[in-house]
Amino acid sequence: MKAFVFPGQGAQFVGMGKDLYESNALAKELFDKANEVLGFHITDIMFDGTAEELKQTKVTQPAVFLHSVISALCLGDDFQPAMVAGHSLGEFSALVAAGALSFEDGLKLVHARALAMQKACEAVPGTMAAIIGLPDEKVEEVCASVAGTVVPANYNCPGQLVISGEVDAVNAACEKMKEAGAKRALPLPVSGAFHSPLMQPAKEELQAAIEATEFKAPKCPVYQNVDAQPHTDAAEIKANLIAQLTGSVRWTASVQNMIADGADDFTECGPGKALQGMIGRISRDVQAHGINAGE
Repeated sequence: MKAFVFPGQGAQFVGMGKDLYESNALAKELFDKANEVLGFHITDIMFDGTAEELKQTKVTQPAVFLHSVISALCLGDDFQPAMVAGHSLGEFSALVAAGALSFEDGLKLVHARALAMQKACEAVPGTMAAIIGLPDEKVEEVCASVAGTVVPANYNCPGQLVISGEVDAVNAACEKMKEAGAKRALPLPVSGAFHSPLMQPAKEELQAAIEATEFKAPKCPVYQNVDAQPHTDAAEIKANLIAQLTGSVRWTASVQNMIADGADDFTECGPGKALQGMIGRISRDVQAHGINAGE
């Protein structure tokens, strides 16, 4: 069975989507529409901007969303998912591709999410770190033993987990992780503590926007980050999407559940190859490949 998956922030690169824009009429129409909805020419930054411009959260999140969704929609009849999932921001891409959200509404929510997260980062400085080579349980145990706020944020694949929280707490946790035998405890170049309680102000802001937006039943199950379970009920999807900003991304369990439910062929839609790598480490029994993977 075919599963389609959608990447999150960090997969962006300068030039992303330019080939699609120049070669596909639907892609051109959707990118032009996005410029109109956002009120600035995001395509100028995506196609010909600098890495620094593209790194701004208010640009990065809509850019990755647009590249991902448009890549999927341009597949036409070849886009026939039995199930979908997205990593963090990618969940919005998955919901639009599966028909639960309109393209325009999805883009507006992603833009609102990016601005709310940026504001939360400025209000309370936080950070994240990748922990390599420890079991999930040990990472959870260390986080719980550290003073201050630090939590497991992204369960990416076995032996690779991202933690998130207050700067001092994350730094202290990194030292303890190394003592516990982690191969690496690597601070990430991010401006905030995504998927942690520090995102509560952004969650409240985004909640209002999500609740005011119309969601429909998707054409296939969407495996959501917060519980790794398949959902088709619009009200459940909304509630899980609201919880996502302060909740953990349960990617390992999501992929395992998709495989248990019959997925054996995963296509990553959007920039980069990060999800293909994670899926390969979660299971060697399935195929994972990409479209428009970029660099």
